[in-house]
Amino acid sequence: MASAKDNGFWRGRRVLITGCTGLVGAWTTRALVARGAHVVGLVRDRVAGSDLRRGGLVKKIDRVHGKLEDFNFLERVVNEHEIQTIFHLAAQAIVGTANRSPLATFEANIRGTYNLLEAARRSGLNPHVVLASSDKAYGDHAGKAYDETSPLAATHPYDVSKACADMLGRSYFKSYGLPVCVTRCGNFFGGGDLNWNRLVPGAIRSLLAGEAPVLRSTGQELRDYFYVRDGAMAYIHLAERMAADDGIHGEAFNFSANFRMNSLEMIRAICKQLGSRIEPHILGTATNEIPAQRVNSTLAREKLGWAPRWTFDEALEETLAWYRAHLAGLENEAVNLDEPAIPAGSRLGRAA
Repeated sequence: MASAKDNGFWRGRRVLITGCTGLVGAWTTRALVARGAHVVGLVRDRVAGSDLRRGGLVKKIDRVHGKLEDFNFLERVVNEHEIQTIFHLAAQAIVGTANRSPLATFEANIRGTYNLLEAARRSGLNPHVVLASSDKAYGDHAGKAYDETSPLAATHPYDVSKACADMLGRSYFKSYGLPVCVTRCGNFFGGGDLNWNRLVPGAIRSLLAGEAPVLRSTGQELRDYFYVRDGAMAYIHLAERMAADDGIHGEAFNFSANFRMNSLEMIRAICKQLGSRIEPHILGTATNEIPAQRVNSTLAREKLGWAPRWTFDEALEETLAWYRAHLAGLENEAVNLDEPAIPAGSRLGRAA
């Protein structure tokens, strides 16, 4: 099973991670720091309880505070830190927020993306860019599995914002030769997600408190769930492949572990591991939901030699362990990480 390992590639490599305090961003940051990378993390707001603070990780990177909407700020960051690889993971990622406030979502997800790409292009450094899109960029394909040849047919605000960012990335490769690859993943879950209105963290918090989880949807919408640690490893693996094979530049890749279930099935899986028989409260009030999403990751497996590392039961067990510890105020003991030790003499980023 291929996965991102400490092969020495990242030691001293200058990496910019946007969204480093977020769910995927924090795990990606942790893995890169463990591999000796010099990580620069873009921080917009202070996120209370972010996994970036566990184990003093935040002190091992350079933090830059600003917004994606500020082009001059991004240009300065890329140039002054002489960035070699960019993981563009920051986004307004909450569908409900996008429905209520589409303009702010478009500003962050679309303008923020073209600002970052232009800053990378103008720097003259030609950094490799891993740009996180989403399976929602495909829109509704009547339940058919998405592969990379499926058209981007997004219609709702969040979905459209990701489709636009996706197309911008590939445009910057085609038009200017900027080395960009796009990732399209399903619904991330795992320890560190503090957006309690999302299904998995919200359900876990409710069940641990002995309360019924609340489902805003009907519970029947099919989703492709992806464990966050597998997601971080996929991004890192892709960046390594970009450095080894410029023939993949400009391509988009789906990543999936084939954890496909509807919301009710996910809640029942959580209940089973917790030994709970509490039934969810189904509101059925959610709007702009795609009925079924399936992600075909054959291209990533065959062309990149990628495969997921965690089974669903393993992923859910680690996720529950993280939330038990977090809600008990024991964040530093949430998960027994299996990242490689930092090699002696490797350079870590300093706290800003």
